[in-house]
Amino acid sequence: MVVVLASCGQAGNQDELKKVGLLIPDSINDQAWGTKGYKGLLKIQSRFQVDVYYKEGMNSKNVVERAIKEFAQKGVNLIYGHGHEYDEYFADIAPKYPKIHFITFNGDAKNKNVTSLIFDSYASGFFAGMVAGHVTKTNRIGVIPAYEWQPEVKGFSEGVKYQNKNALVDIQYVNDFDDQEKAMLIADAMMTNHCDILYPVGDSYSVPVIERVKEMGLYAIGYVSDQSDLGNKTVLTSTIQDVDQLYEITAEKFNNGQLKPGNITYDFQNDVISLGTFSPLLDQKFIEELNRSIERYKETGKLPNE
Repeated sequence: MVVVLASCGQAGNQDELKKVGLLIPDSINDQAWGTKGYKGLLKIQSRFQVDVYYKEGMNSKNVVERAIKEFAQKGVNLIYGHGHEYDEYFADIAPKYPKIHFITFNGDAKNKNVTSLIFDSYASGFFAGMVAGHVTKTNRIGVIPAYEWQPEVKGFSEGVKYQNKNALVDIQYVNDFDDQEKAMLIADAMMTNHCDILYPVGDSYSVPVIERVKEMGLYAIGYVSDQSDLGNKTVLTSTIQDVDQLYEITAEKFNNGQLKPGNITYDFQNDVISLGTFSPLLDQKFIEELNRSIERYKETGKLPNE
C-alpha cells in the first residue's frame, strides 16, 4: 500500500519539485534510521507544500520496482531510497525513469539521475570511541555493526585505542540491519564476556540492545539519533546522522535545479553529523577536551591522533 500525505499546494516559485516518494526497507517506527527518513519526508511536505508518499517493507528489487512504477504514475519526480541497499536497485531501475531523480545513501551512484548521499561517519565513531575508552571499567568494549563497510566502526575502534591503550574492542557483525534476534544474542554474549559498554550500529536493533544494556546496569553508545532519552545514565552519547535535515537540503537543491548526480559526502562540517547528549556520568573536563577536539576537526579535518 502506498501511503500518501497530501498537501494543500505546490512548491513556491519553482516547479522542479512535483511530488516526492520514500521507500523504507523496514518501518518508520524503528526510533532510529527509518523514523528519521519519515521525519525528513514530513519536512519536505511542510517546506514545499507538495504531496508525498511512502512505502514500508521495501526490501527486495521486485517490490521496489513495483513501488517506483506506482510513484511514477502518481507524478512523483523525486524518490528517496532510505538505505544502502537501494544503491543496487536504483542502478538497474533508474534508467527506465529518466524524468525521476533518485536519491540513495552510502552507495556509489553512477547513473545521471541518481545521487548517493554518503555519511562520512568515521570521525563521529572516533569521538564516540574516545568516550567509551574514557568510561570503561573492565577495559572490554563491544561493537555490534550490521556490515563491515560502516565507517564509524573502524573510527570507534581507533578512538577507543587512542583514549585507552588498555581497552580491547570486540567487533561482531550481524550482517543485517534488521536482525534483532542475532544482535541480541551477540549483545548478551558480549556482556557475559565482561564488556561494560556496547555500541549497536544497526537501525532496528540499537534500541532493544540499549534497553537490554540498561537492564544489566551497563553502558551504551546510541546510533543515528540522540538516544539519551532511553536513559542518560546508560547512553553515554550517540553518533547522530541528521538524515531528516539532509532530506530538506537535497529537496531544496533539486527544486532549484542544483542537485547533481553522483556521490556527495557529508561530515561534521556540514552539520548533519554530530555527537548526541553527553551522559552526566562524564566529567566536565573530559567533555570540554572532547568538544575542543571536535571543533579542531571541523576546522582542520584532523582527528586527535593526527
